[in-house]
Amino acid sequence: MTGGEIAALIAAIAFAALVVFLIVVLLKISKVIEEVSKTVKEANTSIEVITKDADKLLIEVEGLLNKTNTTLDDVNGKLNKTDPVFQAIGDLGVSVSSLNSSTRNLAEHVSGTTKKTVKAGMVTKVGKTALNLKRKRKSN
Repeated sequence: MTGGEIAALIAAIAFAALVVFLIVVLLKISKVIEEVSKTVKEANTSIEVITKDADKLLIEVEGLLNKTNTTLDDVNGKLNKTDPVFQAIGDLGVSVSSLNSSTRNLAEHVSGTTKKTVKAGMVTKVGKTALNLKRKRKSN
């Protein structure tokens, strides 16, 4: 074998080794691509299921919100109907307060008049008693 033949043989072996290595790498890459493809399919399936579930949930939430809005409108209407009741209760409280004030003023006036009357009555009694004593002295 000559030097050229040996070099060709080494080159052929190196080329064969390179081809075997590339085949192994390509097989591994194809397996990885298959796994990625499966994962993407599963992700797409999951996304479809989630989207369908989310759509159903959104429809139910929208219905619930509509019912809630209707209920709140009803409650607000009923509360507006109770406003006159609370206004009347407030007016009644003011009236009762005015009545209490008037009653207190009347009681103070009556009390003051009674004190004056009692004083006048006492003065009258004292005066009569004094006159009676004076008359008794004169007659004795």
